[in-house]
Amino acid sequence: MNSLVCLILINFLWVAPLFGYTKQANPGPWGELLVSNIYLEAPDSVIEIAGKPDPVPRWTFPGLSASMVKDLLIQSGVELTLVERLTSSSQLKSSGAEIVIYPKLEDLLLIKGTIRDKLYTEISKYPQNDYYTDPVFILSGDVEEWLAEATLNANQKNAVRQLVWHRGNALVFSNVGVLLNYAQNTEEIKNTLRAITRCMSLVVNKKFPLKPEQRDAFLRYWIGNQPESPRMTFIKAVAKENDLNDTVDIMHFLPVIMREKLYTFPTLRDGVKGRLPDCHWTSLNFFNLSPRDYYRNTSMAAIQLTQAYNQVSAPYQFGDVLCYTDNGEGLHTCVYIADNIVLTKNGENILAPWVLLTIEDVSKIYKRSATTQIQGYRLK
Repeated sequence: MNSLVCLILINFLWVAPLFGYTKQANPGPWGELLVSNIYLEAPDSVIEIAGKPDPVPRWTFPGLSASMVKDLLIQSGVELTLVERLTSSSQLKSSGAEIVIYPKLEDLLLIKGTIRDKLYTEISKYPQNDYYTDPVFILSGDVEEWLAEATLNANQKNAVRQLVWHRGNALVFSNVGVLLNYAQNTEEIKNTLRAITRCMSLVVNKKFPLKPEQRDAFLRYWIGNQPESPRMTFIKAVAKENDLNDTVDIMHFLPVIMREKLYTFPTLRDGVKGRLPDCHWTSLNFFNLSPRDYYRNTSMAAIQLTQAYNQVSAPYQFGDVLCYTDNGEGLHTCVYIADNIVLTKNGENILAPWVLLTIEDVSKIYKRSATTQIQGYRLK
């Protein structure tokens, strides 16, 4: 069985490998792992729930005056002539306690490089600017790779190339309204909404057979202090099989909840408790046979992490929870799998699937400053 095929259908999600690129993970007790990248796209049922973004480009600045917004543009490095145009009565509107700028496409294209990075970083501080606060991440850093299978027309692809920006170390895209304005018909609108859900994940395969001297370490690693877990039946079987000259997707090694969730987007059923599962629900339910939904409550999740887990340092083990913190504030949690690979759900959003990523890529999303740290936790 070759688990890397050109097009894979998982829970009604179409995913495709990136140019067939596969690399070998670093060696360790987890065995010989082969790693490839894929992109997930949300099914139509999820896109319909998420709704259509506003096609009109806008920047919202709550609590700021027009003069303060003008100063922000200047301090970001925007040219004065463009600042005057953006803050003219035709593009700047005052609405209650907020200032809204409606930039034109030609003006957006004039803001380039580090100037766009600075300006969009400021805009992202206000949650009213949703696709700036929560942009489309191109974690590979390669726009052409992201665009390769994207269901966008030529004008839309050019807009992505021209309007990407850097949020910290991550390459991102925020001008979703521009893409919708380039859509020519209903089908292209649907294709656009599907394309902006594109989310990278790793597919990790374990190469077999194991050498006899590797088996004990392999089993100890994937047991994760759960020798009686139902998943161990399969893991023990493949570990001792001498004639298995193939690869097995490590999703088969995961506990039951995560085996079901990996490579999928949330559904309405996931939100019946009032909130969708987030990173904490995912991390703390990792080893559970059935989900404990009170982990949707951030306070309850924090109590569980401090009472049921011990703090640990690297090297991490299968199932350890990695917590991103900054000056005492918890930013994100994910689950260590092997090498530098974690299982993560990046946000409560229905457009945030369960994926495998490298720690470096998760850090691109959640490393807020030089003081952001990763603390490991291991179930007692």
